[in-house]
This record gives sequence, structure tokens and C-alpha cells, in this order.
Amino acid sequence: MLILFFFVFNFSVTLYAEFLPTKQRAKCVVLLDCFWALGACFEVALALAVGPNLGWRWLLGLSAAPLFAFAVITPWLPESARYHVASGQSDKALTTLEQIAKDNKRPMLLGRLVVEGPSGSRGSVKALLGSSLRRTTLLLWFIWMSCAFCYYGLVLMSTELFGGKNKTVLPETENDCHPLATTDYMDLLWTTLAEFPGIFATIYVIERFGRKKTMALQFLFYAGCVLMITVTDVRVFLTIILFMARGVIAGLFQAAYVYTPEVYPTALRSVGVGGCSALARLGAMATPYVAQVLFQSSIWSAVSVYGFFAVCASVACMLLPYETRGTDMGQ
Repeated sequence: MLILFFFVFNFSVTLYAEFLPTKQRAKCVVLLDCFWALGACFEVALALAVGPNLGWRWLLGLSAAPLFAFAVITPWLPESARYHVASGQSDKALTTLEQIAKDNKRPMLLGRLVVEGPSGSRGSVKALLGSSLRRTTLLLWFIWMSCAFCYYGLVLMSTELFGGKNKTVLPETENDCHPLATTDYMDLLWTTLAEFPGIFATIYVIERFGRKKTMALQFLFYAGCVLMITVTDVRVFLTIILFMARGVIAGLFQAAYVYTPEVYPTALRSVGVGGCSALARLGAMATPYVAQVLFQSSIWSAVSVYGFFAVCASVACMLLPYETRGTDMGQ
């Protein structure tokens, strides 16, 4: 289900970005994360209401319901005009643009649609590693992997930090799972709400400093926050630190979603974002071994791993060859 969810989200962002004007693209894509944050808050509330009484199977089933709702409305989504032009279907692209003009009560632009660049490598993974895109692709793969590694690591560490404060471990249940208390769920909800200020801060920064510098600064800020986890075990201070870290890493994820579709041409945009998402899933799969396994034996070692990856990813952001602020999306 998790793989299906990210498949839907990634390609929805790509489709959405291709309809947006240059000046509003970053703001609109980052604001899209508000619905991610709302879903995360709803999931915490749902877990509190359903988990203790009905169990994780009911929680998983109810959590999947929005995916089925999305599948039902998908046929009404318009296809990207950029995709139609790149695939040689200019008539369909023109129909889409005419419908958009009609919906917005604006006159249709005069002229005819043309393809600005070659489309022979459309959807080719090999083309992502061609001479012109190799450096960008490899750096973005590492950035996305690090971003997911750090984001989900923070989520898992939050449950470990909060859950460990309230559980009483008996010798006969030493290796069992321990349910979270109501206070744990409330603290998780507070840290999840941090995504909203992180989103709005990213909107403000990304158009003033550019995509690369925004992501680099956010990685460094995240590294500083996670390293601060080791200096206190006071619950209030931990909640504040996790609040700041959650906000900045959520904004960082959206900055990556802004930059990646902008840097790839239409013929490679979906496969480019999809490739980055695939590497992000590797980071998400690896992070439990740090956030839960290593964390149990040494908190300092665990947060040091996240700090190291965040600093390396910050350097990778600055090494990206292109800054896409204020540029049109390539066809």
C-alpha cells in the first residue's frame, strides 16, 4: 500500500506541476504538502481512535480508503498538454488547453503548438544517465534517498523517544511490542503539526534564495536539530526539537518536489521523478535499522548517522549544476 501511495503522489505532483505557471509553481507545489500534513494528522488521530480498540488491521484498512477514492476520480483528471505534445498528440493537447481556457473564462492563445526539443528518448531510464543529465540525476538520487531516510527516521525516532517514557517493561514481556499512551499520540500530533509552519517557511525562502540553497540550508538545520536530541531528555524540550526538525524536513521534501520536475524535460520528467522516488524508498526501508535498532543501543550513534547523511546531502544540493528558480519547464 505504501508503494502504491507514493506512486500516486509522485506522478500527481508531476502532472500538477506541468499545469502551473512559472511564477506560481513553487508556491503551489509546496502548498500541496498541506494535504500531506493534514493526512498525517488525521492518521495520528485515527490511530488513537482505532488502534487500541480494533487493532492495526482495521487501522491499515481505513488508512487505505483515500486511495480507493482517488482511483474513482482519476478518470476525470485532465492529461498533461506537455505530455501530449511530446508524444506527438498535438490535437489532444490543444483540446486540453482549450478546456483550461474555457474553465478559467479566458480567451484561447493564438498560434500552433510545436515541440521545442527531441522526444526520441521519452521515458528512457538510460537517458537520465546521459552526459547532460548524469550529474544531476546521481545527485538527486542521493538527495531524495537522504531526505526520505531522514524524514522517516525522525518519525520513527519520535515514537521511540515518546513511547520509551511511558512503558513499563516486565521480564516476561521484554521483547513484546508496547502500545503508545494517549500522551504519546498527542506529542506525535504536535510534531506532525510542525509540517505546516515548515511548508510556509519553505514558500517564503525558496523564491528568495533559490531551490539549491533552500534544500542545502534545510538539510543543515535538520542536522543541527537531530544532534540536539542527545542533550536533553526533558519531554517538553524533546517535543520542541522534534517539532522544528519535522517542520524543516517536511519543507525540504517539498523543495525537492519543486526542483526535480523543473530540472527534467517533459520527455523524461515522469521517469526522472519516479527514479528519485525509487531511491527515496530505499532510504525509507533502511531507516528503521537506525531509528529503531541502532537507537536502542546508542542514541548518539543513531542521531550521528542522520546528521552525517544530512550534511552530505546539503553538499550534494550545492553541487547540483542547475538552479531552476524563475525558469520555464523544458519541453
